[in-house]
Amino acid sequence: MQRIYFISDVHLGADPPAEEQDRLERLLAFLNVIREQGADLCIVGDLFDFWFEYRHVLPRGSHRVVTALEDIVHRGGCVRYLPGNHDFAIDGFFSRDIGVTIEQQRAVFRHDGKTFYVHHGDGLCPRDTGYRIIRGILRNRFAQWGFRWLHPDIGFAVARIASRSSRAYTASKEYGAEDGMLEEARKRIAEGADFVVMGHRHRPEMVRIANGVYVNLGDWITHFTYAVYREGRMELVSVKDGAPVILDSF
Repeated sequence: MQRIYFISDVHLGADPPAEEQDRLERLLAFLNVIREQGADLCIVGDLFDFWFEYRHVLPRGSHRVVTALEDIVHRGGCVRYLPGNHDFAIDGFFSRDIGVTIEQQRAVFRHDGKTFYVHHGDGLCPRDTGYRIIRGILRNRFAQWGFRWLHPDIGFAVARIASRSSRAYTASKEYGAEDGMLEEARKRIAEGADFVVMGHRHRPEMVRIANGVYVNLGDWITHFTYAVYREGRMELVSVKDGAPVILDSF
């Protein structure tokens, strides 16, 4: 049965190219494994620290990752992409030009007799009222139309400052034992999901809930973690020290 890989919070472009070269090479090696296996991939938000599609401009430094995703699709794999709170401004490029399936807000699908519920995780914390307001403004079509009139060099410079602050806030936030993501996982599992997969927190974990499993994917900045479903089981894996190490499995 075909494997499904899940990854989130890579935040490509967060650092100068020379500083994030190692992260990029690890990511490309990971994507190459998926391509060679003919497996599926689900990107659970924030692949890029910032993404915005001008009509004729793509972010510099993204071409190798875009090509790797296109290769997975051409090899027969399904690539699903859920925009996160940093790369939410994805428009038609990925779906139109390279065949990626864009899933807004959430993805629910069946595979191998199992139901998967996937959500980036942002906006689920009940105490994040301020973020929810900002989220609505940033995702407004009129606001994005206005941003498009900025020269890309100016627009990306402004976005990097905002992204840096947002990333630091998310990584340091204490969600509490009963955070909104865990509650959302309980709700979806009670409704019949076998696996609930999220990101956003930058802290990898796997929790058994009743007859289902909740997975938070961690990140590709500190933990270098991902999840893979195969043969009826979900594994949480780290490649921080090179070779893949299974952290947990259900």
